[in-house]
Amino acid sequence: MLDLRELYQEVILDHGKSPRNFGQLEDKNTEAHGHNPLCGDTITIYLHITDEIIKDIRFEGKGCAISLASASMMTELLKGKTTKEASKLFGKFHALVAEDKEVNNFETDNEEFEKLHVLAGVKEYPMRVKCATLPWHTFKAAVENNNGKVSTE
Repeated sequence: MLDLRELYQEVILDHGKSPRNFGQLEDKNTEAHGHNPLCGDTITIYLHITDEIIKDIRFEGKGCAISLASASMMTELLKGKTTKEASKLFGKFHALVAEDKEVNNFETDNEEFEKLHVLAGVKEYPMRVKCATLPWHTFKAAVENNNGKVSTE
């Protein structure tokens, strides 16, 4: 069990130090900004959506390794998905990190989502749940064309 926990920490640190899909998206057609005032995390999600398909997704921001890793992994998972699929994945991810319920019976089970299980441990640290979910809430606001600000408070 200790080896698995160490592997999870390495994956989180890798995505935190070298986030994938980091930077502005020149041809974005929606974006949203998120902020976690408790720890100072800030995330901006940029999307290019055509015909309900997420053609491209990128992010910018600063924050803890969990927040950046979550954003990085989220962008890898959601690129190419429909907004409907992404909405289901949002619910499944929220259940994984924030709720006391089984997430294996979701319609969206797939190998790609399994990679997010490295973040499941934040459930034990309520303050860190907000770090992990901030990018996802910001993504949801961008999809809904809510160009305002998202806050974890």
